[in-house]
Amino acid sequence: MKELLRVENLNARVEDNHILKGIDLTINAGEIHVFMGPNGAGKTTFANCIMGNPKYEITDGDIYYKGKRINDLAVDERAREGIFMSFQAPIEVPGISVENFLKTAKTEITGEKQKILAFNKELKKEMETLEIDPSYAQRYLNVGFSGGERKKNEILQLKVLDPTLAFLDETDSGLDVDAIRIVSQGINDFHNEDNAIIIITHQIRLLEKISPDFVHVFVDGELVKSGDMSIAHDIDKNGFDAYKKDVI
Repeated sequence: MKELLRVENLNARVEDNHILKGIDLTINAGEIHVFMGPNGAGKTTFANCIMGNPKYEITDGDIYYKGKRINDLAVDERAREGIFMSFQAPIEVPGISVENFLKTAKTEITGEKQKILAFNKELKKEMETLEIDPSYAQRYLNVGFSGGERKKNEILQLKVLDPTLAFLDETDSGLDVDAIRIVSQGINDFHNEDNAIIIITHQIRLLEKISPDFVHVFVDGELVKSGDMSIAHDIDKNGFDAYKKDVI
């Protein structure tokens, strides 16, 4: 298998709070990984560290992406390398339409100016598959969007920008049954043998439609358990108490 991400002894803090405590993890192309754990366990911190968010300070450890150490790369450089992150709560961006945002982002990532007709054709196709009204392409990014529309827009970004490594942070939160179906299908359509997806979630509704390869449990900044989908079913039934005992 082709290695995409390798993290060795990753420790990180936010201000004076030591969040991540010695995380080791390898993610290969073609895999879907799931992060589960109580609130504040370090799942989102891990994703932000990989993405290069300057709010999160790496105090020890190394991050390798496609064999290259990326600890010192800026966020935009990591995005150009093919790393993507969707957000728990996507923000509004007044003054920038969905179309212009995506077209500019794709130009920056690929280094190639997008041909308007070809880009708009691709955008329209992807919006249709996600059941997004085509008129939303001209609306300001997330302005006036419902929670479900914002989450579907994140998957639209995923499909149009076509990253190699994607973190989806609670993409399923707040979605109704129909939106879960649409979002899960969008993720399945995106996933292939050349990319990898990390899904951060507290529930199994989305996972049952995606069939992840690995489930990892974070507790108090440590990765305490890794396995298959049976872990997610156990957590759904019994909670995290048994896994909290694994933390000394």
